[in-house]
Amino acid sequence: MPSTFHGLEVARRALFTQQSALHTTSHNIANANTEGYSRQRVQFEQTSPFPAPARNRPEIPGQLGTGVQAGQIERVRDAFLDFQYRTENNKNGYWSSRADALSRMEDIMNEPSDQGLAKAMDQFWNSLQDLATNPEDGGVRRVVTQRGEALAETFHYIDRSLKNVQGEFKNQLNTNGSQVNSIINNIQEYNEQINRIEPNGYLPNDLYDKRDVLIDELSQYVNIKVEKIGNGGNSKASAEGIAKITLLDQDGNPLKNENGENLTLISEENESRAFSFNFVEHEGQELVSQVNLTDQEGNSVSFNALEFNSTGSLKGTMDANGQVTVENGTVVGEPVGDYYNMVNQINKMAYEFAETFNNVHEQGFTLNGQQGGTFFDMTNTDEFNAASLIKVSDEIKNDENKIAASSDGAPGDGKHALELSEVRETVLGDLDGKSVQKYYESMIGDLGIKAEEANRMESNTSELKSSVESNRQAVSGVSLDEEMANMIKFQHAYNAAARSLTVVDEMLDRVINQLGIVGR
Repeated sequence: MPSTFHGLEVARRALFTQQSALHTTSHNIANANTEGYSRQRVQFEQTSPFPAPARNRPEIPGQLGTGVQAGQIERVRDAFLDFQYRTENNKNGYWSSRADALSRMEDIMNEPSDQGLAKAMDQFWNSLQDLATNPEDGGVRRVVTQRGEALAETFHYIDRSLKNVQGEFKNQLNTNGSQVNSIINNIQEYNEQINRIEPNGYLPNDLYDKRDVLIDELSQYVNIKVEKIGNGGNSKASAEGIAKITLLDQDGNPLKNENGENLTLISEENESRAFSFNFVEHEGQELVSQVNLTDQEGNSVSFNALEFNSTGSLKGTMDANGQVTVENGTVVGEPVGDYYNMVNQINKMAYEFAETFNNVHEQGFTLNGQQGGTFFDMTNTDEFNAASLIKVSDEIKNDENKIAASSDGAPGDGKHALELSEVRETVLGDLDGKSVQKYYESMIGDLGIKAEEANRMESNTSELKSSVESNRQAVSGVSLDEEMANMIKFQHAYNAAARSLTVVDEMLDRVINQLGIVGR
C-alpha cells in the first residue's frame, strides 16, 4: 500500500518539476539574443507507478501513479536543417570570395571610364591622327610622346595593381588557413570537454551550441560532413558525442589520403589535421601550388592545388589568385585562375601591341628624313612581363622629331602616322586572331560575364542560406511570445501543485491531529 504521505510526495515532485521547467524557460529568455543558442526544453516523465497490492506481486507497472519528474533538458535542434545550412553556407563562402575578387578586378580595370586602358589607347591613337594632319608641329609630336608614356604607365598600373591583389590573396589564404586551423582546434577542445561530461549522464547543451557555431563557421571555408560518434559510458540516448568531420569535394564525396581512406579534419579519436599552402613563382606571379593537411604527429597529406576541389572560401580565393601543378619542382600544364589569366592577357596584349607598333614605326621616316627606330623600348621584355616593363624609348622622349610620321622622308608627309594609328585595327595572330582593340574588348567582356555570374551566384546562395537560417531559427531560436506562454503555463502548474500540497497537508492535519480525540 502507498504511504500515508504519498500525496505530499506527488505534490513535491510536481513542484520541483514545474520549477525546473520555469528555470529552463528563464534560461531561454535570457539567451534570446545569444548567437548560436538553441532553445531548451525539459522532458517531463512519469515516475514509476505502484503496482496492484498483492502478497507476491510482480514488479510491473501498476495502477497508482506516483507523480512526475524532470527528465533530461535537451536542445530543440533539427539535424537536417543544420545540414542544409552548412551546404548553402559553403556555396556562399565560395561565391562570395569569387565575387569580391572579381569586383576588385573590375575596379582596377575601371572600364568603361575616362581613366581606364581603353581611354589611354584612344587618346594615343587620336594623337597619331593629329600628327598625320600636322607632322611638322612640335607640340603635336610632344603630345604623341606624352600619350605613349601615359599608355605605358597605364599598363604598369594595371599589372602592378593586379599583382598587388594577388599578394593580398596569398596573405588572405594563409590567414584563412590559420583561421580554419583555429576553428578545428576549438572544435577538438569542445569534443574533449563533451567526451568527459557525457559518460556521467549529463547533456552539455551549451557546449553543443558552441561547437555547432564553430562547425557552421568551418563550413564556410571548406565542404565538410559532420558525424556524431557516441562515447559510451553512462551517456544518455540523446548525447551527441564527438563530432567527426570529414573533408568533402565539390560533389560531396570524401577526399582520400594516399591509402584511399577518407580524409578527416577531426577523426573519431578526436585527432585533428591542420591546413597549410605552398606557393611558387611562375611568370612573375605567386601561384598556389600545393595544399597540405598535417596531423598532430607531423604526417602530411598533400594535394596539387588543381586537385584540391573542396568548395568554400579557401577554394574561391585559390581560384581567384591562380593555381598551378608542380611535379618534381617543375611547373607542368597550364596555370588557371582569374587574376593569373588577366595578368597573362595584359602582358600578352602589351607585348604584341608594342612589337607590332615598333615594326610599323621602323618602316617610316623621322622629321629629319632618317629611318624610324623603335618607339617603345622593349629591352628584356617578353609576353610575360611586357606590361610592367613597356616604356617609350629614350630617343623618342629626348627628341620627339624622331617619331616616324613620314612614309617617304618628306617633312610635311604624315601618311605613316596614319598607318601607325591603324595598328589598333590590325589583326594579330598571337592575340587569337583579333586586333589589339578587339582583344581588349573581349577581355573586358569576359570579365563582366564572370563578375555578373559570381554576383548572381553570391546573391542566390545568400538568399538560400538566409531562407534555411530562418527555418532553423523557427525550430531552434527563442520566441519570446512562446516562452512567455510557457512561463504562464508552468506557473499555473506550479501553483496547482502548491495547492495540491496544501490540500494534502490539511487532510493529514485532520487525520493526525483532529481524529481520535473523543474520550480523552
